[in-house]
Amino acid sequence: MDSNFKNVFGNTKPAIAMVHLPALPGSPLHDGKGGIDAIVESSRRDLAALQAAGFDAVMFGNENDRPYELQVDTASTATMAYVIGCLRAEMSIPFGVNVLWDPMATIALAAATGAAFVREIFTGVYASDMGVWSPDAGKAIRYRNALGRSDLAVLFNISAEFANSLDRRTLADRARSTVFSSLPDAVLVSGQITGEAADSDELASVKAVLPDTPVLANTGVKHETVADIFKIADGCIVGSSLKVDGDTWKPVDADRAADFMARVRASRGN
Repeated sequence: MDSNFKNVFGNTKPAIAMVHLPALPGSPLHDGKGGIDAIVESSRRDLAALQAAGFDAVMFGNENDRPYELQVDTASTATMAYVIGCLRAEMSIPFGVNVLWDPMATIALAAATGAAFVREIFTGVYASDMGVWSPDAGKAIRYRNALGRSDLAVLFNISAEFANSLDRRTLADRARSTVFSSLPDAVLVSGQITGEAADSDELASVKAVLPDTPVLANTGVKHETVADIFKIADGCIVGSSLKVDGDTWKPVDADRAADFMARVRASRGN
């Protein structure tokens, strides 16, 4: 079940850092004056700082394409592919992608760029800020294989941000069912919005029912909490805590990033 995950990360509890791309062309917050070159340079600076800090992997995401879409414009995926292509030769660690909130676009981007893993909401039905949210895991995973990427690790976020699940089962029951029905390589547990921590009890409950599946904390992991989170989870994805002043929309702070990874290494015993 978790062979793709192990192929990417081995037996290490990975710390995956976000490269938050500035708003892409067509989105309301896009910097038309700076253009695509500004997106590339911002991403290049963050990538360099995260790699220098020693993160196990990075993930490129269009976090600032607000208001978010459930089916993104083709230009968003194409721009992300261009940016990653510009930086590909500079990457020394595995990378993943996440096109918010479109599983098919995320899979396509991964196939086009050679990403090792993806993160998305693949399952469930939600009442969300974007309307009714109902992804199709069967379609997305078949698309992955049709594109020749059966090796692509798929990380299923099972507690969608900016949304409330219409499924009345507990999160642990949903997680257990997802692993049985939809074949994730790892399961992610999130807080309510970007930068907010997942409930530690929920994280623990999901891990308790999925002892053989990697379970990662997906949002809100902070310097002061990462050691406790690593006692429960099999890794984490982190973005906001690594930024200047811990602000999601600011650049990566190299010192904060290095301090975070020092704490991760200590918690892993290495």
